[in-house]
Amino acid sequence: MEKKTKPKTITVGALNEAVGVEYRVAITPESASRLLKFGVQAYVEPSAGLKAGWTDADYEKAGAVLAPREDILKKSSAIAYIAAPTSETIYSQSKGSYAVGMFNSLANKTISDQFASAGVIAFDIYLLPRKLSKTQSMDAMTSQAAVAGYKAVILAANEFCSFLPMMTTAAGTIKPASVLILGAGIAGLQAIGTARRLGAVVTAYDVRPAAKEEVLSLGAKFLDLAAYGGPDLSEGQGAGGYARELTPEEKTAQQAAVDKAAANFDIIIATAQVPGRRPPVLLTKQGLDGLKRGSVVVDVAASALGGNIEGSLADTTIPLPSGVKIVGAGNLAADIPRAASNLLSRNISDVLLHFVSESGQIEFKADDELAGLAIGAVSNNE
Repeated sequence: MEKKTKPKTITVGALNEAVGVEYRVAITPESASRLLKFGVQAYVEPSAGLKAGWTDADYEKAGAVLAPREDILKKSSAIAYIAAPTSETIYSQSKGSYAVGMFNSLANKTISDQFASAGVIAFDIYLLPRKLSKTQSMDAMTSQAAVAGYKAVILAANEFCSFLPMMTTAAGTIKPASVLILGAGIAGLQAIGTARRLGAVVTAYDVRPAAKEEVLSLGAKFLDLAAYGGPDLSEGQGAGGYARELTPEEKTAQQAAVDKAAANFDIIIATAQVPGRRPPVLLTKQGLDGLKRGSVVVDVAASALGGNIEGSLADTTIPLPSGVKIVGAGNLAADIPRAASNLLSRNISDVLLHFVSESGQIEFKADDELAGLAIGAVSNNE
């Protein structure tokens, strides 16, 4: 993306969102320096990047300005967020300003109304049209899913009671772990590649027929649910490259087949999500009961909406009486905050720069090819 340097009339703020299990920051020092070249001055709340590995001095060296939270919210042209902010934060933004982040407005039905009431136009990266080539550098969902897929395998390996690769020693040979990846989207494919590099024997499954070739190209096997009485999902792909939502009958048949197949694996990593909707339950209690003692199940889809594994809870590890562990891990990208922030801040910066006009202002127009990202105060453009 190339634009001429503009006068420094645009300001973008980044807040300290490192609370609880969130360690990422929406603007990194590198992005702050890059934005400055395009005439966008970054204002950063003190300690915002500390948990991701950057000090306030790093930001100042990059040309960012440290400022109190209240000043950033009131004086910034736009605020960069990781995820949906609180209503208090939204109403603290100045009327007529902008917001950019992963707001998940498809599932969070009130966020758009809150931005609208506050007079803020927000760009929800969840609504990004993924088929446009120019949006690839803006796709935070993809970048963060890749980080999560990698971390899911590392987390599973840490919880597993044996090695992932085959080990041959003077005391004997230990066979490699068998890993099943449920969902072969971005997170799933990254999990496949990571588990393979660590030496596990990997099998994967996805309802989208197109995913089979990608799974095989990474050296994994593709799970044939038909062998376990599964449904015919030759039309399992939906809009935007995501899996479509299955019918109740297909869900029931799929669950029963996965439950049977799961008994053959040491580690199961579930990554299947449908944007804006409850994740599909892929492994039920019956399937969990059939797992071997010591098995580990990681639910990357675990959230307030539910997860792929029956009984999983976000950010919670549940040891079952059977000796199986269920790890609810719906925010894994935050566990690798430096890498995740580097990617996320570039995504957010490119979305913001797309709406910077030749006159050096942020402008939203209804006929813009990325107008579909906008939520909040769009109709009156205040």
